[in-house]
Amino acid sequence: MSAKPLASRLSSSLVNATRFTSPAIGAECFKSATYVLPRKAPGAVIAQQRFFSTGSLALESTKIPDFSAYRKLSGDFTNRTFTYFMVGTTGVLTAASAKITVQDFLANMAASADVLALAKVEVDMNAIPEGKNLVIKWRGKPVFIRHRTADEIQEANNVDVTSLRHPESDSDRVKRPEWLVMMGICTHLGCVPIGEAGDFGGWYCPCHGSHYDISGRIRQGPAPLNLEIPEYDFNDPKLVIG
Repeated sequence: MSAKPLASRLSSSLVNATRFTSPAIGAECFKSATYVLPRKAPGAVIAQQRFFSTGSLALESTKIPDFSAYRKLSGDFTNRTFTYFMVGTTGVLTAASAKITVQDFLANMAASADVLALAKVEVDMNAIPEGKNLVIKWRGKPVFIRHRTADEIQEANNVDVTSLRHPESDSDRVKRPEWLVMMGICTHLGCVPIGEAGDFGGWYCPCHGSHYDISGRIRQGPAPLNLEIPEYDFNDPKLVIG
């Protein structure tokens, strides 16, 4: 291919060109060419350099690679099984990590050994004779423990519940008839009542004159409620409060 026919196909603005013969294509090509393009302003030009090939084989040399060998076959489940395995394993590890984190958090939030020791109090029931009271301290508050006699139990059961300010039967306040366990705090203003006193043979609060019977129920005075029953249980011969 001669330079003249090749140059004649280019624009008249071509001012410089470098030619070479490609062994692979077998044709003469322009390695580079410089154009001068006019600007709108008079006398202004722009030099632009482009790289291109004029061989017909060069235009056909670009081919799209064939990736069909790398495509998944419709019946191949190997990758799918591996994916399911990885997803399942990740889920199990995540759940295990979350469980350990929650357990550590709850362990740190749990009460210490000294606090748990104060949460429960054990009392030897053999140390409380019948007809006597025992006052202990639990969580910083007094607790009354009464070993009641048969007459006291009968007296508590003979009371008309409907006549009480805070209606409660004696059986609702005790787990064993002979043992009465209740908080030693007056329900009026938080005073500590006196045992074996008052007009009803139970407890009497001298601060404002509240009278409680042998079941710890308010019978007279300004207190609105019966003496509170704490959580307790029997573990013979121990009485466990808390």
